[in-house]
Amino acid sequence: MNWTLLWLVMAGGALGAGGRHLIGAWLLRQIGDGLPWGTLAVNLLGSLAAGFLLIWLEGRGPGAAYARAFLVVGVLGGLTTYSALMLECLLYARTAKPGVMLGYLAITLVGGLALVWAGARLATWLRPV
Repeated sequence: MNWTLLWLVMAGGALGAGGRHLIGAWLLRQIGDGLPWGTLAVNLLGSLAAGFLLIWLEGRGPGAAYARAFLVVGVLGGLTTYSALMLECLLYARTAKPGVMLGYLAITLVGGLALVWAGARLATWLRPV
């Protein structure tokens, strides 16, 4: 177990989660609640940052693993709700596996939607009356 990497992920995650909260609250005050603007904004920003960091950190030596742990897994993992999914899709696309990428994306989105619905139904069913 590399404790340094774990601490970097946890510190980055705290910063990212705090950033998500601040951005969401600010956009709610600025734009209103017509859409989940904060979630949309951090997911799109995080996807851009994840794609950038993936390429930018390539070939940067052993220190890149620490930067990746802090920035990608920690900060972006805490900031966004799906940067990891988008990054994994990019990796599949870069390795000439577009079919795998589309399947993974479809399973994740359809499965996630089905499971969030199922979880809500289960919570409704288990709710005390």
